[in-house]
Amino acid sequence: MADLLHSLSLSASGMEAQARRLRHSTENIANADTPGYRRKTIDFRTAMDGLVRPGPVRLDPSDLERIHDPGHPLADETGHHQGSNVDMVVEIADAREAQRSYEANLRMFDQARQMTQGLIDLLRR
Repeated sequence: MADLLHSLSLSASGMEAQARRLRHSTENIANADTPGYRRKTIDFRTAMDGLVRPGPVRLDPSDLERIHDPGHPLADETGHHQGSNVDMVVEIADAREAQRSYEANLRMFDQARQMTQGLIDLLRR
């Protein structure tokens, strides 16, 4: 019974991690056109008990896009301003991967829940 409960917590931690990853990916997509915005990334670590623990949120250090628009209020004397470093293709791919990983953890959670319920039903007899 303890193993089934542990697998429930493993799945739940995986779902929480992927939900957080998906949230950051959607924030990046929403701010893709925000001048000076840096892409957010998050790393995950596996703890001693096997649970997934999110690491700190980091800002992508890659160069910001330089946009030529002399009429923009943030433009410098050369007519350029800094865009964001968000690549929409990468963000959409990350969001899709996070969604699929979340769904896989959800199926694993549901299987463990069904097995736990089956065990409880057997013990009641």
